[in-house]
Amino acid sequence: MAGVSLALEGRVALITGGSRGIGAETVRLFIEAGARVVFTYRQAKEAAFALMTQCGGPSRCVAIEQELSKPAHGPLAVGAAVKAFGRLDILVANHGVWPSEDVPIELMTEDQWRSTLAVNLDSVFGLVQAAVTQMELQGPSPIGSDKVKGHIVLISSTAGQRGEAHHADYAVTKGALISLTKSLSSELAHRGILVNCVAPGWVVTDMSASTLTDPIQGAKISAGIPVGRAATAREIAGPVLFLCTPLAGFISGEVLNVNGGAVLAG
Repeated sequence: MAGVSLALEGRVALITGGSRGIGAETVRLFIEAGARVVFTYRQAKEAAFALMTQCGGPSRCVAIEQELSKPAHGPLAVGAAVKAFGRLDILVANHGVWPSEDVPIELMTEDQWRSTLAVNLDSVFGLVQAAVTQMELQGPSPIGSDKVKGHIVLISSTAGQRGEAHHADYAVTKGALISLTKSLSSELAHRGILVNCVAPGWVVTDMSASTLTDPIQGAKISAGIPVGRAATAREIAGPVLFLCTPLAGFISGEVLNVNGGAVLAG
């Protein structure tokens, strides 16, 4: 009896922020599913090139150093993906910053506010614009029977739905990505481009390690998650992969919560 396939053979994916954490696991999983992947990194060059090598080298996986902090950076990343593999079928906008220090709103600087919005939101605007243009230009993948022109998955957060005290800048950007998902779906679904969102809760990554390993904060966080723990990066990458397969061909404009039930508890 044949198993159910989540294959992405013949598809080209651009995954931003792919050198570590959720991004790196998403790169690995997409490669396992048969896609060719281009991923961006900003500082973690050694980790990025190690991942590229693990995933088969430049014939299958390409790492590009790309700043993503304004709209103009988006077309550069999309252009690099097209240059590497000739087309773009999937965009996963995973990159982002979460300033770890708690900052009350009355003390938050304009620089922090603008910086977080620039990376987490402005650059996504540019990425989406360039990706949609490319997907419309090239049409559906010539491999397989899937007539969808492309998939876009934006990575939000539970913070975008219920807020996060002392991290208003981050929560605002993640809430905006949810609204962007719904707007893009209304605009693009009938044109064959499906846009969805994955909203993780707490995930064990380099970015969250100091908070999750703190004896007091870590215990408090785990207690607020019905399953009793933070997610692994692969537990986020799996739903992202699913949303880019033909099995999700009738899903558009959805926010897939992957948080162990935390939003229900919040």
